[in-house]
Parts: sequence; structure tokens; C-alpha cells
Amino acid sequence: MLFWAITGLLTLVVVAALARALMRGGEDARPPAAYDLAVYRDQLKEVTRDLERGVISAADAERTQTEVSRRILAADAAQKRHEDTTKQGRGAPVVVGVTALVLAVGAFAMYSELGAPGYGDLALADRIESARILRAERPNQASAEASVPAAPVPDASPDYAALVVQLRNAVQTRPNDLQGFTLLSQAEARLGNFAAAHAAKATVISLKGQDVSATDYSEHADLMILSAGGYVSPEAEAVLEQALALNPGDGPSRYYFGLMMAQTGRPDTALRIWDQLLREGPPDAPWISPVSAQIDDMAERAGVDYARPAIGTGRGPTAADIDAASDMSPAERMQMIQGMVEGLSERLATDGGPAEEWAQLISALGVLGEFERSRAIFENAKQVFAEDPGAMDILNNVADRVGLE
Repeated sequence: MLFWAITGLLTLVVVAALARALMRGGEDARPPAAYDLAVYRDQLKEVTRDLERGVISAADAERTQTEVSRRILAADAAQKRHEDTTKQGRGAPVVVGVTALVLAVGAFAMYSELGAPGYGDLALADRIESARILRAERPNQASAEASVPAAPVPDASPDYAALVVQLRNAVQTRPNDLQGFTLLSQAEARLGNFAAAHAAKATVISLKGQDVSATDYSEHADLMILSAGGYVSPEAEAVLEQALALNPGDGPSRYYFGLMMAQTGRPDTALRIWDQLLREGPPDAPWISPVSAQIDDMAERAGVDYARPAIGTGRGPTAADIDAASDMSPAERMQMIQGMVEGLSERLATDGGPAEEWAQLISALGVLGEFERSRAIFENAKQVFAEDPGAMDILNNVADRVGLE
């Protein structure tokens, strides 16, 4: 109430100042033409007296009276114009009232939409801490799924629906059937049963053991997020981290990780992640479209005057690299990761790069088991980004995942 009382008082002060400026207009001031009229009338009287005393001739008196009368007519017209203006100015209270109403209602509506009555501006450290708490205390996967309204069932032929039912029954009797659970996860997803689909995908990951890939984790997280209506739960975040640990360049996982940061009060971090995805491309990557649709709004939320980069002009793992990695054996994948790590390390040492790339290097070194080197890179990155709280948040998060802190 105190806030609105002060706001109302300030509004009245502004309206009063505006009213004074509009209504001053000289209502009590005598116009110059009125003084002129008084002078000219006195002159006429003086001419009449001079004529009666014989001081001036009749012809001179007539000539003087004509000239003074002409001046009286001009002064009278000027006075009437002033009176008309004054009458128009008497409508100023209406103008003031309408203006005050528009200003007050408009300001209230704008502040109600953009402001937070009763709350002061938060310092950067406070906003980061608030986002950390929001991230730590957000709803879990089960709560999110329970809150999502039932989606309409996609059209499916009776034969297809019957086959899915048979598949569900079959895997119950064959709990180690990797192919069966893989097909079941895909079938449930086609029917829109994303909760059942991600449960089947979790079984697929468990059955694959050491052969599990970043793509498996990424697909699992995707199904979890779809079942939660687009919400990235703590459980989905953990799956994303497993995908990024195996492949720091995994596009879908990085997109969803950025979405999670946006949902937990860190649009600045989401913007940096998505901006890097746009720079890396390729233009036909499936995550480019959702990033492009949301990144301008994310920049506005982050308070950044953002200009989109050309898609695919940055550096990072290509789509071919990602596809090749999904088909490799664990040993081949590890060898590929080592090659990417060395290339990234050399480039950051010579050219530098954004915090996301330093985080990729730290994470990849952790995957390779080179924890001392990962820690050294982390310490170096902290010196580089010491003045950038957002970058430090990215680095600290990856250090937590790797186990450096």
C-alpha cells in the first residue's frame, strides 16, 4: 500500500504541474490591447477638448479623430482575439483531466505487466542465487507428468494398436529383449504415450550397458521432456548430463540443457548455449528451428541487444561427427573423443573461445579420465572469465558434473 500511495501522490504532483502549465495562459493578466484602447479613448477626449477650446481647427480635429478611431478598431480586434483564445483555454481542465487519466491508467497497466510491486531490483548475485534455488527446488518428473493434461490420441489403425498391445505383453515375458524394448519405445512414442516410451527407453539403456551411446541418453531425455509437456525435470537434466559426458557436442542435449536454464531463471546462459548452436549449425539440424523460434525472446529476457549470427559459421563437431560417433564401438568412440579434445584444446589455447567451449573441453577430459588436466583447464578458464558471472556459472556447473569441486 505504501508503494501505491507514494505512486499516487507523485502522479498528482505531475498532473498539478501539467495543469498549471496548461491553464496559466494569463487568465488574470490584462492584454496589451486593453491598455491601447484606454490610451486611444483618452486621446479622442483630448482632441474634443482642444477643439472646444479653439486650440486646433475643425479639419485637424477630424483628421486626428479619424486616425485615433482607426487605431481603436485595430486594438479592439486584437482584444477580441485574446478573449477568444482565453475562452478556448478554459477547456484546459478537460484536457488536463483526460491527459491525467491516460497517463495514470497507462502507467498502471504497464507497471502491472512489467513491474513487481513491493519488490526492489535484484542484484546480479541475488538473481543468480534465486535461479539456483529455483533449479534445486523445481518439481520432479512424476509431478510434472501428473500435471500435464491428457493429449489426444493420435490416429492409429486397429491393426497397429493391436500389434503394440502384443509387443507390450511380449516384453513382459522377455525382460532382456533389447530389440523388443527398442521397438516398444518407438511404438509408444508414435502413439503419444511418452511416459511409457521413456520407461521403455530406460530399459534399453540398462540392457545396452557399456554399449550405450550419447544418442540413447539424448533420446531418453527427449521422451521425458515430451511426457512432461516440454518441462526439463531434474531427472531429465541428469540424463542430459550423461549424454553430454559421452558427447559434449550433442546438439539435442545442448538445446534441452539451454531450455532447462531458461526455465530455471537463467536466460543469459540459455542464450549463450543456443547462440553457439546456431553458430555451429548445420542449418538443417533439427534443433535449429526451435532455437531460432525462441532465441530472440530469450535475448529480450536476458536484457541483451542480440543480433543473430549466420547459421553454421562457427566451429564445433559436425553432424557427420555426431552420426559417426553413434555407430562406433566404445573404443573407437573414445579415440574420436580424444581427437576432438586435442583439437579443441589447441584452438582454445591459441584463439580462445566462449565459456561453453571451455566447458566442453573440461567435460570431455573428465570422460577420458584425465582429471588433473581437466582441473588445470578449469583453473585457467576461471582466470579468463573471472569478470563474467554467467560464464563462471557454466564453468562451475560442468566442474560439478565432472567432480572437480
